[in-house]
Amino acid sequence: MITRETIDKVFETARVEEVIGDFVQLKRAGSNYKGLSPFSEERSPSFMVSPVKQIWKDFSSGKGGSVVTFLMEHEHFTYPEAIRFLAKKYNIEIEENEVSQEDKFEANEKESMFLVSEFAKTYFQATLFNSEEGKALGLTYFKERGFNSETVTKFGLGYSPESWDAFTKEALAKGYQLDYLEKVGLTIVREDGKHFDRFKGRVMFPIQSLSGRNLGFGGRILTNDKKAAKYLNSPESEIYHKSKVLYGIFHAKQAIAKQNNCYLVEGYTDVIQMHQAGIENVVASSGTALTSDQIRLINRLTKNITVLFDGDAAGLRASIRGIDLILEEGMNVKVCTFPDGDDPDSFSRKNSFEDLVHYLENNSKDFIQFKASLLMNEANNDPVKKADLIRDMVVSISKIPDRIKREIYIQECSRIMDISEQVLLNTLAQLVQKDISEAAKKGKQEYKALEIVKNENHTAQDKVNIIYELERKIIEMLLLYGSLEADFDDFILKGNEEGEMIEEKETSTVKVYQRIYMSLQEDEVELANPLFKEIYNDLIAYYNQTEQFNIEHYLMNLSSEQSKVITDIVMLEEKELLHNWETKQIYVKSKNQNVSQYVSETIVSLREYLINKLITDLISNYKNEEENDLEELKTTINDYNKLKVNLTNKIGRIRSTYL
Repeated sequence: MITRETIDKVFETARVEEVIGDFVQLKRAGSNYKGLSPFSEERSPSFMVSPVKQIWKDFSSGKGGSVVTFLMEHEHFTYPEAIRFLAKKYNIEIEENEVSQEDKFEANEKESMFLVSEFAKTYFQATLFNSEEGKALGLTYFKERGFNSETVTKFGLGYSPESWDAFTKEALAKGYQLDYLEKVGLTIVREDGKHFDRFKGRVMFPIQSLSGRNLGFGGRILTNDKKAAKYLNSPESEIYHKSKVLYGIFHAKQAIAKQNNCYLVEGYTDVIQMHQAGIENVVASSGTALTSDQIRLINRLTKNITVLFDGDAAGLRASIRGIDLILEEGMNVKVCTFPDGDDPDSFSRKNSFEDLVHYLENNSKDFIQFKASLLMNEANNDPVKKADLIRDMVVSISKIPDRIKREIYIQECSRIMDISEQVLLNTLAQLVQKDISEAAKKGKQEYKALEIVKNENHTAQDKVNIIYELERKIIEMLLLYGSLEADFDDFILKGNEEGEMIEEKETSTVKVYQRIYMSLQEDEVELANPLFKEIYNDLIAYYNQTEQFNIEHYLMNLSSEQSKVITDIVMLEEKELLHNWETKQIYVKSKNQNVSQYVSETIVSLREYLINKLITDLISNYKNEEENDLEELKTTINDYNKLKVNLTNKIGRIRSTYL
């Protein structure tokens, strides 16, 4: 078990903006950073990172928390894994307490699959370098491809022996369960119970996530067996989803963000050879058709994609279909083709780094130029084909969300294809209107369904929301202003010399958390929401133990559910930055301009609500009372009504006092 001292050191050292910056492209927004949500599909940034508070908040999905919470949410790490990941990143030595044997094997199914996959990666590489078969077949193949030892080690390349079950035997001997070997697709288990290695006799390409976790493998056969697939990938599993993974993203992420561009290729060896040549901002779709999930993975790091095609003209037409998907995500697309007979792998081997960079810079065309020239060659002056290709071009342009970009591309398309802009604009308008109509129709159907649900639950929702919002405000005040000192006014009845009772104002200076605690204790009020109640009790205990509130330190020991609530509140002000209200001459008044009023009004409003609820409950039981108890019940209801009037008056006095 990792010691508390190590965990504290990790939290003190790790910078939330640096860690998240490896996964999400962040831009400055005042004292904070903002970017596109890594948890949901969006085109406008709603993801905020606060270096000052060392927390993050994703307003589109509601997730939020500390740097550790981010890794747990984004990479599905366990808490210890996230700590280990950060310790490794910041070169912090991990100290551990002794753990029982039972605890070592207490891992959930997903974690067990990750462990099996990581073991396989280590095994395949050790086999490549240390066994005679591995060196003779696997290592020789990689050397023939031009990969040096440093590159082979960097990408974790390996070799799976020709024997039917060499890997499976070794894994079982090391204590890994057959069930998990099968689930990650490394071992195939037949109905009769016999098992064999899926990747036998293949060189192995580990496939890693954005954070470097091993998800699956690609294996290339080394024989000329026409019955066997040349390349074989891990099957879909709990940890490997082919459509959501890009080969090489772990090694490329920093270069992509730094260069603000991502080269997209087709195969594993294309990525590896370009890396070895010095071009590191490159990833592969692993031979599959490009998907929206893969594009969004790149979109977190850059808005610019350059698609690299080999000189095979036959495959170009099918390949460029993925460009429309890239455009739909609002990204900028360029295309670069290599000379006939070359692909990114072979071209990188033939040329120096300088020549490769020069070629890519000078031969990357905007997608409109590339697609137009390609389709024009196919049309070959056939009027019907030309009409079809023009419509094809406009369909691509219609995918672009930005209206200004669309118009610029229409102008360029008009010039290249020698057709009037007006015709293209009319065609574009028809396509866009069709998309809008379909979206509106879908939205109308969803709205109707939502209205039905809202109407059914309207009354109940009103009752829940009032108490929820008031209790949430109390948590908000404790988080944002708990350690502040403020002047609070109380109105107390006192007798004067004539024996009359008059109201006098008394002012006391206390910390906000003390005022809230004393007020709720005095009225014997407990928060109804279980989560708010947990946080409230925890915050009061925290304030009683420390002078100053430190959000980063406080979040260390909270559950993800608690972190979500707290970061939602703490980052509320940062959320306003996303709207840029001030640029629209709308100025939002800050609550801390009058903390005393905010605290006092909230507490009195909560008391008023609870009294209203008591009166309602008493009236609902009115008919069930015995006749001799009715007078007592009426008196109680009247007393509560008087108290409610006093509270209403008190709210008015609070507001007038702080105006």
